Amino acid sequence: MTEVSLLLPMGCSLRRACVKDMGSIRKLVLSAKLDPTQLRWQQFWVIECEGNIVACAQLRNFSGAQELGSLVVAPTWRDRGLGTALTQHLIQQATAPLYLECLGQRLPKFYSRFGFVPISGQGLPQSLKFKFAVGQLARIILRLPVEIMQYQGLRK
Repeated sequence: MTEVSLLLPMGCSLRRACVKDMGSIRKLVLSAKLDPTQLRWQQFWVIECEGNIVACAQLRNFSGAQELGSLVVAPTWRDRGLGTALTQHLIQQATAPLYLECLGQRLPKFYSRFGFVPISGQGLPQSLKFKFAVGQLARIILRLPVEIMQYQGLRK
């Protein structure tokens, strides 16, 4: 039993995704209006409760960096610590500098609890600059609150 599994509700388990989970992952991602074009089940971790995938997130690999992305918790399972468990687990799994991009005012506050801090696009590794440039363009043109963040650990 991992440390993270202790935080999950009774009957829930955190595991690596398998190919049969792709439909559930895609459904969760689309329900959250996230980009469904770069979903690879091999990069996902899922939380299964009562036989259903109720949360997912992926750890995407880039040259010299990783991205925590596609974090979604089904609406009826929110506020039970599933997003926290997935975030903590993916931070532990990361083997390179870790980044994410999020929209809105609530999500940056959520991720800052784990040691993510806002950074500018100039601070990104080359392998992520183009990927995150699209979000920054939306931020400027559509005036959307898009934030790029980097994991820097918890400060004591």
